[in-house]
Amino acid sequence: QPCWREYLTTRIEQNMVVSCTCPISECHAQPTTAFIYSILSSQEIIAKYEKALLRCYVECCSNLTWCTNPQGCDQILLKDGLGYGAACSKCSWISCFNCSFPEAHYPASCSHMAEWFPLSLCSMTCAKCNHGFCWRCLKPWRPNHKDYYNCSAMVSKAAWQEKRFQDYNERCTFHHHAREFAISLRNSISSIREMPKIRNLTFVLDACKVLEQARKVLAYSCVYSYYNQDTESMDIVEQQTESLELLTNAL
Repeated sequence: QPCWREYLTTRIEQNMVVSCTCPISECHAQPTTAFIYSILSSQEIIAKYEKALLRCYVECCSNLTWCTNPQGCDQILLKDGLGYGAACSKCSWISCFNCSFPEAHYPASCSHMAEWFPLSLCSMTCAKCNHGFCWRCLKPWRPNHKDYYNCSAMVSKAAWQEKRFQDYNERCTFHHHAREFAISLRNSISSIREMPKIRNLTFVLDACKVLEQARKVLAYSCVYSYYNQDTESMDIVEQQTESLELLTNAL
């Protein structure tokens, strides 16, 4: 028993217990759940084992996934066949079920997001000395080399494309930062709300939630517009985006 206990504990700590077999090399038998429970005595190790079983189950079910909130959430979500699902009941995060991007990104498609973020890496930074430089001409990024379309290695057409991307990327980044401000504001109001003699601030919290969602849509609308500039429907999309941006700024 002590040998088995040490072996299983090591496997659990290494997140390899689900696929573990008998330690004898010629034997490929897998220990049963009942056997593992009979061997383990530490409640902490048993809890880790149960988490490993749950994780394995979720990964094996094509209609289940974990909430992708980058802040951390252990909620399991049911895929509904759409590109995005309902908000997580625990943290309200909306995940994308079709790609590895950490959140729903409507109206931008999954292929848009796969192309967008490699492009948005505006400069390279050395992990050892933190020196920033342009990966095209290798010159220092600051103080003069602030964007790709000023790079001496760029030709005119490519420079125009890079400038166009930079403009959309700056708008996208602005809306993401504004969204973070809305989240911070909502958290601050939530803490104030707990203080005595403070009036009901529910309407302000609701406004912050709307503001956060609007900024998210505007950010991903920049991605959508960048890749669909020549389509017939873009005039309507641009008008709607402009209207949403004006109303959001007012809010």
